[in-house]
Amino acid sequence: MDDLDAFIAGLPKAELHLHIEGSLEPEQMFEFARRNGVAIPFDTVEAVRAAYAFSNLQDFLDIYYAGAAVLRTEADFRDLALAYFERAAADGVRHAEIFFDPQTHTHRGIAFGTVAEGLLAGMAEAETRLGVTSQLILCFLRHLDEADAFKTLAEAEPWLDRIAGIGLDSSELGHPPSKFARVFSAAVEKGLKRVAHAGEEGPAAYVHEALDLLGIDRLDHGNRSLDDPVLVTRLARTGMTLTVCPLSNVKLCNVPAIDAHPIDRMLALGLRATVNSDDPAYFGGYIGENYRAVARGRGLDKGQLAMLARNSFLGSFLPDDAVATHCAAIDAWLAEAA
Repeated sequence: MDDLDAFIAGLPKAELHLHIEGSLEPEQMFEFARRNGVAIPFDTVEAVRAAYAFSNLQDFLDIYYAGAAVLRTEADFRDLALAYFERAAADGVRHAEIFFDPQTHTHRGIAFGTVAEGLLAGMAEAETRLGVTSQLILCFLRHLDEADAFKTLAEAEPWLDRIAGIGLDSSELGHPPSKFARVFSAAVEKGLKRVAHAGEEGPAAYVHEALDLLGIDRLDHGNRSLDDPVLVTRLARTGMTLTVCPLSNVKLCNVPAIDAHPIDRMLALGLRATVNSDDPAYFGGYIGENYRAVARGRGLDKGQLAMLARNSFLGSFLPDDAVATHCAAIDAWLAEAA
């Protein structure tokens, strides 16, 4: 491990954009399929990996939903979460705010509680055993309708004291944030934080909608914001956090190559950009690999990497005292590396 890799590995960081179903590794897919008696359209782990060649977001989503079919029991969701947290802890993650897609599971007959209780059990064990704190964010699938989102919010009611916020993900094009404005308004009344995917494949106009109609507390992706200088100024002035996913952007062909990624431009423009892994089993790397990729691809120095890590805690839903503690740890690590 060279000096830069060692610095990144030890850099305290938070992950704010992680779809837990997207951490399902091919080996796990086979394991869960076997123990639950679920047929999958692949004969080998290698065949699964070979299918991970995507030309756009929808290509990925098709295999993502097929893979999720192997998740059936609380134990599956617990084991899935723990496997992610073990990798995250090894990458220096101290806190994670993870997305889950309940509609992916309830639509195939899995109870909301099965998903929630399994994930919460994994999160609790990760905090006890690995020292990684976490929060849970319920995402609505935007290709489904508003009524289905309202139904999901109602199903979540018994667990809302253990869910930090709501989000919006899945197919972006053709499904603007405005479609879910009333659901997000209802979530505000329940005291939930709000995040949304916008400006990944969709235009900068979708980011405006997420800000103005959904009242988001954090912007997921947001790359296309750079197309609108006035929007960039607004995001910078308000300190809106962008949860950027570099390897995902390349894998889904939203950015041509990692050495063309705009992460350093975002920082230079005053945006509170962060680095995250999105769906790491499908996109070629967990958070440490994403940090290493942008460090080398864009020539980021330790100060810029520390800024990305600091932004991840500043953009988290942790209380101020916890954020201050994590930021002090970053300062200490940076000083040690000087």
